[in-house]
Amino acid sequence: MVEDFKTTEAWRIFRIQSELIDGIETLRHLGPAVTIFGSARLKPGSPYYEAARTISKKLSQQKISIITGGGPGVMEGANRGCYQQGGQSVGLNVALAFEQVPNAFQDISLTFRYFFVRKLMFAKNADSMIIFPGGFGTMDELFEILTLVQTGKLREFPIILYGTEYWRGLLEWLRNTVLPEGCIGPSDLDLFHMEDDPDTIVKIIANFVDSKVHENEIDNLVVS
Repeated sequence: MVEDFKTTEAWRIFRIQSELIDGIETLRHLGPAVTIFGSARLKPGSPYYEAARTISKKLSQQKISIITGGGPGVMEGANRGCYQQGGQSVGLNVALAFEQVPNAFQDISLTFRYFFVRKLMFAKNADSMIIFPGGFGTMDELFEILTLVQTGKLREFPIILYGTEYWRGLLEWLRNTVLPEGCIGPSDLDLFHMEDDPDTIVKIIANFVDSKVHENEIDNLVVS
């Protein structure tokens, strides 16, 4: 029996390459953007859904695009706030057997087969990240981004955990258990912070984006 090449491990390399090219080419002119993570299970009317919607609306007013996982819950809230404000709303969807149904508030919608390609697009195109309450997927995304920044694979940028009450236990565990064991260093706890006020979050991110733009202008002046 002759093995079908399209079912082999080698063939997957071409599918991966295709997703990388599609993602990079589609998003290369996006401009300043914020990636927002959070649970797919939080419905409209949830305080976190509505906060994501509000923050995205305010960021869009600052000409900052919004990137989410493209699904329901917090992702929908974030895309919705941006979309209804007339901003650039991006959804990086993933093919799943459950939960992941693309929301209706996306100007740019991409669907990925591979989680790691999708994660690369989240990180590559973000100037800041806001992490809303969520489950295993949200935790995975949070700690992967923290690891990339901690190890210098990503430039340091604002990583904001929205919802002090939700995240307080995690921070206490990191501070009181993980840090004393020497598994992280004191400075690692400065890579992120918690915040409950949408206006403060928008100000932090807008100031960072402005400083980055100014820095790029200086770099260009020096090069020229």
